Amino acid sequence: MNKTHPVVTAVLYGLLTLGALIALLPFAWVLFGAFKNQAEIMSAPGAWLPQSFGNVANFVTLFAERMFGRYMVNSLIVSSATVLTNVLFATMAGYAIAKLEFPGHKLVFGCVLAAMMVPYIALFVPQFFIIVQMGLVNTLTAIVLPIAVMPIGVFIMRQFADSVPNELLEAARIDGAGEFTIFFRIFIPLVGPAMATVAIITFLNSWNYFLWPLIVAQNQDTYTLPVGLAVASQGAKSTDYGLLLAGAIVVLLPVLILFLFLQKYFVQGIAGTGIK
Repeated sequence: MNKTHPVVTAVLYGLLTLGALIALLPFAWVLFGAFKNQAEIMSAPGAWLPQSFGNVANFVTLFAERMFGRYMVNSLIVSSATVLTNVLFATMAGYAIAKLEFPGHKLVFGCVLAAMMVPYIALFVPQFFIIVQMGLVNTLTAIVLPIAVMPIGVFIMRQFADSVPNELLEAARIDGAGEFTIFFRIFIPLVGPAMATVAIITFLNSWNYFLWPLIVAQNQDTYTLPVGLAVASQGAKSTDYGLLLAGAIVVLLPVLILFLFLQKYFVQGIAGTGIK
């Protein structure tokens, strides 16, 4: 077995470390800027370190005066609902397409692939018309419905389900197990990494959802965090960049925490979608 020369290995790790540090620089600037007030940011926009890391006035203002707590609750409700519906329905659809023989199952998968290719912006007008006709404008339900099931989730689950041995499922059928028993007690425990991948992707999409909530949420009671951040950071005459940066940190933290806990399953799920 050929071994990489230690010098080459050291250079590669050095370059990777340098690249990671460069990629993290904007995030570091946002973090430091969250502890600055507007005057400090405007007087020295290129400065890195704040005068004091104990200055948490921006965070206090967001939650005490700008309804950020309400926006966070709305985002948690929307994200939790979309994660649950996507994981459940994508897993069921992936199992059906990959493991059940029914007329047109290949056509169904083709429709899923076609749906992934449609630009989301092209669906705004018909979606908004449907939401208006249903009387759901300015509700959290209106935000959730368009992303209750996303094609990318079905695609991931179908690809991962294809790697589950058919012999295992056939053995369960021979023993008298029904499809629901096979699905819940055999199939689901085997596709945990793919379900975690769908959960992460869905959470990221719904947590960062901006344009659609901006359209259908027409008062502050139904704003989610991205929309609320845009509104909360607007001052009387200009944008309050301190509030904007502090809000960006608040929005980022749940995503970062979720990924840190589920990154192993995320990698396994993405890798598993290519297994045949």
